[in-house]
Amino acid sequence: MQLRSYWLDDTQGGVLLDPQTSGLSVWRDELLVTIADGSAHSSQVLKLIVLDPKQNRVTHKYPIAVAPTVADSCFGEYMTERPDLEALVVDPHNDKVFYTVTEDASRYQLTQACAEQYKNSGATPYPTLLVRLELNADESAVTMTHVRPIQYTADMQVGNYPNDGIEGMTFGKGQTLYLALEKDAQYQARIFSVELKDSFWQSSDWAPVKDEQLLVPVFDEQVPHPINALTWYEDEQQAWIVAAARNDNELWLIDPDKRQETKRIKLAFLAETKSKDDACGNYEAMNNYSIEGVAAGSDVLWLVNDPWKQNYHKNIQCEANRARYEKMAPLMTKISWQNLLTKK
Repeated sequence: MQLRSYWLDDTQGGVLLDPQTSGLSVWRDELLVTIADGSAHSSQVLKLIVLDPKQNRVTHKYPIAVAPTVADSCFGEYMTERPDLEALVVDPHNDKVFYTVTEDASRYQLTQACAEQYKNSGATPYPTLLVRLELNADESAVTMTHVRPIQYTADMQVGNYPNDGIEGMTFGKGQTLYLALEKDAQYQARIFSVELKDSFWQSSDWAPVKDEQLLVPVFDEQVPHPINALTWYEDEQQAWIVAAARNDNELWLIDPDKRQETKRIKLAFLAETKSKDDACGNYEAMNNYSIEGVAAGSDVLWLVNDPWKQNYHKNIQCEANRARYEKMAPLMTKISWQNLLTKK
């Protein structure tokens, strides 16, 4: 399936500079929200970025302040400086509340007391943190109100991979929050879950995850096939967890009830050139897109990429796009649900 993709413009004009867009979610019906990871340009870190998908542009950036209870916690240094935030969802019952998750914290160390308290993550020495964000009453800024570490059991065999952790999140039915792991100790992508009950954020203790044992594609070779984004889609016939398999340039449609086999849909991306040079054409094929956000609208599935710094330069062909690729600017893509669900 070949898809046209469009450059995301910033609020002040020009393309969006190196936001390392991680996660995507529909917000207030017509908008999308995304967030930067820890390797983004400093101007994008700790910002909630609002997008208008009709215009392919940023409409607002909310600064994220860290509440004193978080700043003074075991995880305060990491969360106040440059947290590696890797997914984003909107609370299904309160559109002023958002959830994200941390991944790579290898540049930080817990104090001895905190390391002792949180030593049994079942994965990395510095645990993965679920993060709650809330838009202030006057909607001028966002506050990071709570964090809570998640815990795997030893028999889940997640492995110690600081930069291959949770990168996809989506709500399913009720308060079930699905969490997609890039790879486990056997190099397989996995999907876990937690129940975000009303009392969830009243504790700072471990939040144990459940292995959903969904029908995620399994590969024999010791090469990662990570899931880098999730979203939930449901119509009259079927519910699907849509997973973005970044390295494979695929979408995986996974049945949460495990009745149907997973559908794998191969994608190819074209980037607009905005060029008057006939040799360029209006669009050019991309070598590397790197999906890191998927969001389910009523009629379309939205995708956004996270420019992979080691590979993005491989896309440079038309000179009109060189500066955009060098600025690590992301692209927005959409697919109609009708086309996606009927794809053989």
